[in-house]
Amino acid sequence: MCPTSPAKGLAFLNFLLLLAVGTCEVLKSEVPENYGGNFPFYIVKLPKQALGSYHFTLTGDDEGVFGVDSGFLYATAPFDREKHPSYTLQVSVTDKGQPVIDPITIYIQVKDKNDNFPQFTKESMSGIVYSGLGTKSGSPFMQVQATDLDDPATPHADLRYSLVSQAPAEPSGNMFQIHSLTGSVSLTAEGARLLDPEKCNMYNLKVTVKDMGEESYAHTAEGIVSIKVMENTWIPLAPVNLQENQRGPFPQQISQAHWSGGPAVYRLKGAFSRGLFTISSEGVISVTRPLDREAQAEFQIEVFAESPDGTAYADSLTLAVTVGDDNDNAPVFSQQLYQADVNELAVQGTEILRVQATDADAPATNNSKIVYRIASQKPESKEPLFRMDRESGAITVQAASLHGAAAHYTLEVIAEDLAGQKGGHSSTCTVILDIVDVNDRPPVFSQRKYGPFKVPEDTETGFLVTEIAASDEDKPGTDSWLVEFKIESGNEGEIFELQADRENNAASVILKKELDFESVQEYSLVLSARNVGALVAGGYGSDSTATVLVQVVNVNEAPVLSQEVYVESVEEGVPAGTVVLTVLGSDPDTPRGIALRYSLKGDTNEWFDINEYTGEIKTARVLDREVMEGTYTMVVVAEEIVSPNSTPMSVTAAVTINVKDLNDNYPHLVGDYSQEYMCSLQRENQAIIIGAADEDVQSGALQFSFSSDPTVRRNWRLRPINGTHAYLSMGLSYLVPQVYMVPIIITDSGTPRLEKQFNLPVTVCQCTERGNCRTQVLEMTGKPTPLSAFGLLFGTLGILGLAVMIGLAKLKAKSTDNAEKIPLNNSA
Repeated sequence: MCPTSPAKGLAFLNFLLLLAVGTCEVLKSEVPENYGGNFPFYIVKLPKQALGSYHFTLTGDDEGVFGVDSGFLYATAPFDREKHPSYTLQVSVTDKGQPVIDPITIYIQVKDKNDNFPQFTKESMSGIVYSGLGTKSGSPFMQVQATDLDDPATPHADLRYSLVSQAPAEPSGNMFQIHSLTGSVSLTAEGARLLDPEKCNMYNLKVTVKDMGEESYAHTAEGIVSIKVMENTWIPLAPVNLQENQRGPFPQQISQAHWSGGPAVYRLKGAFSRGLFTISSEGVISVTRPLDREAQAEFQIEVFAESPDGTAYADSLTLAVTVGDDNDNAPVFSQQLYQADVNELAVQGTEILRVQATDADAPATNNSKIVYRIASQKPESKEPLFRMDRESGAITVQAASLHGAAAHYTLEVIAEDLAGQKGGHSSTCTVILDIVDVNDRPPVFSQRKYGPFKVPEDTETGFLVTEIAASDEDKPGTDSWLVEFKIESGNEGEIFELQADRENNAASVILKKELDFESVQEYSLVLSARNVGALVAGGYGSDSTATVLVQVVNVNEAPVLSQEVYVESVEEGVPAGTVVLTVLGSDPDTPRGIALRYSLKGDTNEWFDINEYTGEIKTARVLDREVMEGTYTMVVVAEEIVSPNSTPMSVTAAVTINVKDLNDNYPHLVGDYSQEYMCSLQRENQAIIIGAADEDVQSGALQFSFSSDPTVRRNWRLRPINGTHAYLSMGLSYLVPQVYMVPIIITDSGTPRLEKQFNLPVTVCQCTERGNCRTQVLEMTGKPTPLSAFGLLFGTLGILGLAVMIGLAKLKAKSTDNAEKIPLNNSA
């Protein structure tokens, strides 16, 4: 049994009920509101299963306007959507008390008709508007409302508001405006500017409301809105002065704003920490904790009055809060430690440095007025050495002279606010003054002469010759005490250098370059000692100069050759005795030098000779580049000629001889061709790959050719592959099977060109179907006889057909094998 729904109810609930009917059949129909035709009004036809002489039971018709007749559902009266927007009916079909089909659910939706006029919700509509800093242009101060009973989902209930007239039209007929969709009433820009309760304190506005949205044909209604004009209490707020560090109690009221134009929500905005200032629902503005002028001296607080929905009633007010200063800050020095140098010759009144302190309290007041003074000096002195300017903080020399003063002084300086009056704050800093020594004493060498020092000429660089030192009576560690040493003369060629020891005012004389007794036998180095700082009094005398004498000791040195490596080129084939190069050597020990003897090492094949006295190297026999492999390397030795009891010294150098190639070798065939053969009849791509080589470097690409014999040129073909290989193939499709001596000429590309002819044995035979040689052939020494030629011809014709048919596959395979034998590159 399917459920039924109440006869009345919202369309949405009826639809939900339809979803719950399960498998029962549901019929839907829409009927017009206020139907004006004939009745009964047939609405929907029942399913064909329900047609017949059955009993129909209709439920859900509480108003009794529906009936069932002849398989149709009908209505007996018009519908009113505003009273009953939809119906959910159920028809049960029975025969002798038994159901014929499942109950039928019928959903009837009443379609709306625009048969209702809009109505204002209030007969009397009034509002208040405030002048002065009152209501803003476009900010609603009241709202008119209207309703329409037609379907809200259709234009029938889509309402629009409009302002028809304003009375009086003073001082302008355009003082007010109404929002067409919401009915909100507000001032126009002109109205906000001209509104004055003394000129007109009451206005009557005629407003209309219409349905059908923007359509011109619609129902309308009129109403009168009375607007009273009043002076607003939303007035500027007086500035507030608050003293910093107040003790409370908090919160403490500082001002109050009031909006008299209706219920208002107050809000504050400004550059201050959250919660520092608050405003109550009555507009009371309070401060919640002590203020700190040094953190923020002024506040600009914006005060807003808004409607409950957040719309601003009027422009915001500004509350200016100024924080009064309290002397709650002590002076602070820009740095806790000051340090300066004071020249010991500084005159009285010389400014040394300035200390600086600042006070965070209000400027241009005694709270931040700072004065300075020296509280103490360490070590103490009989007379004041330094003076502090009370206002500027400048420290100057007060003593007539600082001669004999200590090296360092420590001053404690005090800064006081309130201009030094009692009850103020103070702070201290430390000033350290270093008395700078004046450079009035030149450095003095510990001795005027050093040496002589004997140094062998083969001594390695970096050798320490001696150490020098100087003393200075000025203040240690200062530029007046530090000494810079310099070699003024005697160091031609920069053989020596000085390495300074600044901590001890000393230096080391170091051998920088190699000595040569044969060039210089003695060095007299003149050294000077100078301060880093400029000498103020006096000058540098003879005590600031010293001499270091170095004597060079002669050492027997090895001879030297003109070159470390000798490289020369010579053509192969030159006759024995040809001069290749001359090795030049010398002995550095004496101006003339010791006589030298020359010899060769490493010339294992004895290709060259050397003159032991002149160093001239000649060829010992004809050179062959191919045997010598292009480059020949050996060593030349130059040795001193000394007495038998002395040990001679020697020197060696590498000698490289590059032997230039001549084209003196003939090209030749390479490889074994005894197993190669060719088939007759000739097969496709049938060829023998032949190769050649040449020992010369400059032989270049090799060329393959035949002699001028026309028979050879007719019977055979040569096709080059690269510079060292070529294809040899038959020039005719058929040759008599036998061994042929093919004359091949190979020519190189050298200068001059060399060529050589080779008779290559080539086997030509009859081949099997698989391409193998069928019979053993004999080498033919002469031309074939006519009888043998005819015999071979008829034999060949007999097998020609078969050979052509079965030979293609074998020829293709053999061609592939030949291709694999082709070298990729020219090996020459």
